Amino acid sequence: MKKSGVDRPSSISQDDNVTEKTAAQPALVPNAAIEIPWREKFRRLWRAVWRHRWLYIIVLPSVLFFVIFKYWPLFNAQIAFKDFKPVLGVVGSPWVGLKHLEAFFNSYYFSRLIGNTLFYSIAGLILGMPTAIILAIALYETRFNMIRSIVQTGAYIPHFLSWVIMFGVLLTMLSPSEGLINEIIKATEGKSISFLTSPKYFRWVAIFSNIWKETGWSTILYYAALMGIETALFEAASVDGASRLQRIWHISLPGILPVIMIVTLLRLGHILDAGFNEIFVLYSVPVYSVADIIDTWVYRAGILEFKYSLATAVGMFKGVIGLVLLVVSNQLAKRWARTSLY
Repeated sequence: MKKSGVDRPSSISQDDNVTEKTAAQPALVPNAAIEIPWREKFRRLWRAVWRHRWLYIIVLPSVLFFVIFKYWPLFNAQIAFKDFKPVLGVVGSPWVGLKHLEAFFNSYYFSRLIGNTLFYSIAGLILGMPTAIILAIALYETRFNMIRSIVQTGAYIPHFLSWVIMFGVLLTMLSPSEGLINEIIKATEGKSISFLTSPKYFRWVAIFSNIWKETGWSTILYYAALMGIETALFEAASVDGASRLQRIWHISLPGILPVIMIVTLLRLGHILDAGFNEIFVLYSVPVYSVADIIDTWVYRAGILEFKYSLATAVGMFKGVIGLVLLVVSNQLAKRWARTSLY
């Protein structure tokens, strides 16, 4: 049988034609590879900023605050390594290296200052945080809205009072002559106690007064975290027969654990900040041995005696220690608790 005279083109010739057509067309370049002129980039950025201008205006005061009062003063931190003379200025003062840090480390008061500072910070962390967590859980679990409102208001008010006012309240309660506590002690045929001038009692007065003042404010974070837990978890636990304590232990506490870890990390970053305002208002010469902390010593030695370089060096020392503790504890929390600040 005779084949048709018209031959079908082979696949090879078809592929060649397709290749030639593809080669003739310009290659398609991905959008990411196209270089955008800097003027166009600036226009796009400006349009994005203008689109969200009200948000930027709201954020602007906070940004200016940090730039002016936090970042710009870092330039003056160099006086920690200089023998600062106001007449010569920051730039003109001579360099002395680590002289001021060595003077602080070799000071007779160094070990006492570090010990007192760590005592107040760690005691406030160990005693204050559980108190705030317990109060937050109690407020969340109560069924009486009126009681919740009254307790919240009473717990929040001390935070908004200055330590000067708090000192007046403590003096009214703890005064050796007419204080309420000492009146009760004397009524039971006891001897009045000078709580604010006795090294034996001053530390605990300072710690518990700080807990009293700040617990209500700290409760807000934990209470907000409890409000974010799914109510279905509590309902399912109730259906399964779990008691209230079991629901708290297995649902409430694990639910606010990330917040607890973050607050702990932030507190560790300020471990050498034991509360200057509180100690400065409450302490006196008889209790210097148990009340003097780094900040109060810096105030006396660095500010009142015009040793600005020494004060700056100690402040830098506190910042470095806080940074190291924050980084290390953040890595440990990331490894063990699966949560972190960054």
